[in-house]
Amino acid sequence: MKVLGIETSCDECSASVVQDGEKILSNVIATQIPFHAPWSGVVPEIASRKHTEWIYAVTKDALDKAGLNVEDIDAVVVTNRPGLFGSLLVGLSFAKAFAWARNIPFIAVDHMLAHLYAPRLTADNKPEYPFLGLLVSGGHTIICRADNFDDITVLGTTIDDAAGEAFDKVAKFYNFGYPGGVVIDKMSRNGDSGAFRFPMPSLHKGEHRYDVSYSGLKTAVVNQLEMFKVKEGESQPQDIAASFQKTAVEILLRALLNAAEDTGISTIVAGGGVAANSLLRSRLAEQPRLNCIFPPLELCGDNAAMVAGIGYHYLARGERSPLNVTASARVTGFKKKYP
Repeated sequence: MKVLGIETSCDECSASVVQDGEKILSNVIATQIPFHAPWSGVVPEIASRKHTEWIYAVTKDALDKAGLNVEDIDAVVVTNRPGLFGSLLVGLSFAKAFAWARNIPFIAVDHMLAHLYAPRLTADNKPEYPFLGLLVSGGHTIICRADNFDDITVLGTTIDDAAGEAFDKVAKFYNFGYPGGVVIDKMSRNGDSGAFRFPMPSLHKGEHRYDVSYSGLKTAVVNQLEMFKVKEGESQPQDIAASFQKTAVEILLRALLNAAEDTGISTIVAGGGVAANSLLRSRLAEQPRLNCIFPPLELCGDNAAMVAGIGYHYLARGERSPLNVTASARVTGFKKKYP
């Protein structure tokens, strides 16, 4: 089955063709970064307008790269949650029209579930269920247990800011550049991560053992910098970046390792834009008793290949979405948090 995937949840306009849920025939991603960089963040109105302008050409490019015609597509899968409502509607409307015109199956999916599926598209050691998922992006930070591709139970989440949001806000405050996560990761390679000792949130006990928080770290970095200085002398931008990144990653690791210890699950699957962070990858790779699986860098951010990939399994199970399905800004494909 050749499935066309469409992803327009935020500022990446993407179309992909995936065969039988595993083989990527094409994956086209058109980034809007230059259009949002002047504001150091995504402007929803600009994002939805660019998706409207680009979606046809991006989809045609994906079909051309796969060497296929419209008639060769067997089904359409699209992200309809979570994300920016206007952006989601562009991709959703296009996918509905494509499926209706061709009279082929159509299904709408949660792209956060798709992020957990992304490593299965390329990994030699495809993760077996159950595993622990680490979903880290600009809008979400979730630690969960995955018992199947669509059987996900949240163990912990952020109680305030998402990890990617914290990176973006620190980068914006210090004018490091945009996107914040990429810039801070690059700057940190030339910085001293011990120059500042930023505080960790007190969330390591009781019901919050798997939760994370970034508001305190963000406040310390942008408003109380001198209070946490370890090195004497003038603060260097790369030292601020490296010290912040080290603490941000350690916050994630503490909660994730607590979950691994308590559940006895040793396989970790990471997904989302922050999963591309080099320090997070190296720190998880250092864990001796864990098997940590990351998607390749091009599949960490929002992309249509992961959408088409997970969509295949819904389709194979006989599921379909009605053409009146709408968009949602929230995650809806997860079970409630464990008590």
